[in-house]
Amino acid sequence: MAKKLVIVESPAKAKTIKKYLGEGYEVMASMGHVRDLPAKKLSVNVRKHFEPNYEIIEGKEELVQKLEKSAKKADFVYLATDPDREGEAISWHLAYILGLPLDDKNRVEFNEITKTGVQNGMNNPRTINIDLVDAQQARRILDRLVGYKLSPFLSRHIRRGLSAGRVQSVAVKIILDREKQIKEFVPEEYWTVDAKFIPKGSKRTFSASLYGTTEGKLKISNEEQAKSIVAELSDADFTITKLRNGTRKKQPAPPFTTSTLQQEASRKLNFQSKRTMKVAQELYEGIDIPNMGAVGLITYMRTDSLRISNDAIAEVTQFIKGKWGDNYLPEKPRFFKTKSNAQDGHEAIRPTMPSLEPDSIKSSLTTDQYKMYKLIWERFTACQMAECIQKTTSVDITGGKYIFKATGYRTEFDGFTILYVEGQDTEEEKKTELPPLEKDMSVKAKEIIPNQHFTQPPARFTEATLIKTMEENGIGRPSTYAATISTITSRGYVKREGKTLFPTELGEVSTQLMQDHFPKIVNVKFTAQMEENLDKIEHGQEQWAKVLDTFYTDFKETLKKAKEETKDINIKIQDEETDIVCELCGRKMVIKNGRFGKFIACPGYPECKNIKSIVETIGVKCPKCGGDIVIKKSKRGRMFYGCNNYPECDFVSWTEPTNERCPHCNGVLYKKKGKVTKLYCTTEGCGFTKNFEETQ
Repeated sequence: MAKKLVIVESPAKAKTIKKYLGEGYEVMASMGHVRDLPAKKLSVNVRKHFEPNYEIIEGKEELVQKLEKSAKKADFVYLATDPDREGEAISWHLAYILGLPLDDKNRVEFNEITKTGVQNGMNNPRTINIDLVDAQQARRILDRLVGYKLSPFLSRHIRRGLSAGRVQSVAVKIILDREKQIKEFVPEEYWTVDAKFIPKGSKRTFSASLYGTTEGKLKISNEEQAKSIVAELSDADFTITKLRNGTRKKQPAPPFTTSTLQQEASRKLNFQSKRTMKVAQELYEGIDIPNMGAVGLITYMRTDSLRISNDAIAEVTQFIKGKWGDNYLPEKPRFFKTKSNAQDGHEAIRPTMPSLEPDSIKSSLTTDQYKMYKLIWERFTACQMAECIQKTTSVDITGGKYIFKATGYRTEFDGFTILYVEGQDTEEEKKTELPPLEKDMSVKAKEIIPNQHFTQPPARFTEATLIKTMEENGIGRPSTYAATISTITSRGYVKREGKTLFPTELGEVSTQLMQDHFPKIVNVKFTAQMEENLDKIEHGQEQWAKVLDTFYTDFKETLKKAKEETKDINIKIQDEETDIVCELCGRKMVIKNGRFGKFIACPGYPECKNIKSIVETIGVKCPKCGGDIVIKKSKRGRMFYGCNNYPECDFVSWTEPTNERCPHCNGVLYKKKGKVTKLYCTTEGCGFTKNFEETQ
């Protein structure tokens, strides 16, 4: 039976799509890009209109042969790679390799991998969008030129193996600028006078802060001034001179875009952006659900659009009505305005089946998939729910010439907050509710306390706030944020402590060298302008080779000048010394950064070439042999726990073991982290568990 061939990017996506297409189709995966610029050389002919020299990616020759063989047998070939610039470029490369005419309507897009989404895509094939391809080519070549020309420059003057990147250099500069603001910040002392009042005839206290006097707002600069005010108020009578009641309406946040999903997953789930995109990709490509088969649970996760389809709104409206009732629906469906510079090719990130609650499919999902789906589902559902209505009260309490102010609120109707409240980068407002108060009511001051404060410097960046800043400044695109942050941390320009990002000495000196000799590369506005140029290429408003020529003409001269100016410069970065003594030469070994992360090396290189991997212990003894349990990483980067006596001892665990034993069966207790960390026994049939805090 003759078949049509559909080529997608991943096996998971292929499996899901195959279910909807049926027997008349063969679905194969390209496993991402099949052709690219070879890594061993520049692979761009700058003298010939920046002509790229593409080659089959090493290791994919056999896969390409299978694709060619299947394409020759097929009646027709559809290219169904991801619906973005990168996916368009992959389809273009596949068309070249397979000899498919570029005027064939063989390019299909799936915004969601559901039966409807797949049918819509297959029913509306189009030709490959060359403007999209050119935009991707321009970015790829631009980043190759910057990386391959600047990396040797940094390596020559700082240390071997360094790399530079167009967007990553700006990201490091943003973090460094914030660090400079923090170091230069001079704290300013100020004081507040805070009081607790009791209304006449009541036992409930409420808090208020000094606003000022009858003449206006008062600034308290020192302790003497604060104590003087407290002394004046010691015998004062206090009366409520103003009382204002109002209503505050809180609106739900819009559905997720790529950027806001990465930010919220960082805040609420403590996911790094790379992890967020990996899990979202899995949900998009398809999960096996009982009685449903493989199904894509969310729409395409690389988007900066806030558009929602009418069908999705209709379905979620029915769900909300059935679960919470009509009063939890807004007067009319909400539509959100997408930013003017956003690409509106896709919808916002949303569940493909809004009525499919997270808990109903929890058993089919990994822990990460469940958390991510729940976050996306709740955010989308909440965006089509009624507003939250709060009753607010604010009062002025006058004592002598001084005025205190107090505010409070109570929730009259919870609306969307029954399901979801957006996370915040700053401390969230604490709910306060004032006791019943009336104008002209006398209140008694239970205590009046002066408090010293100092102004605070701006906070260091987290992944969430860095992504937000990059998006606001037009640096990179949401689909590149995860890779950018992963690069600057893995290569040692930035270090991570908890959620906070700090610049390293390497980040400081390399960025300063770039700032001195390549100011445009680390300039936020210049980089943002380049992103706008790439967008213009995508929309057919600019020619890609012309954009590259404008950039490279200036860049080439700047590089030539920089090499001349820095020929005698050699910057030495001090390696971090350890207490580990090299057994070959007796020197104290140092921590170095390599392609695959940190390792320990002898500072006597090249005379002494002793190196060691960094081993992180957790203070737990191996339950099998008594050795030390150490943290390890799998080939895919997933953390697990193993014995340091491997291979003699084969103990391994994905879950963190402890030194504690189960009181019921003497089995090892493992630590399970969550809102409350638990210790639990894995012995079959035991089931013992307790809070981790009980052991502290």
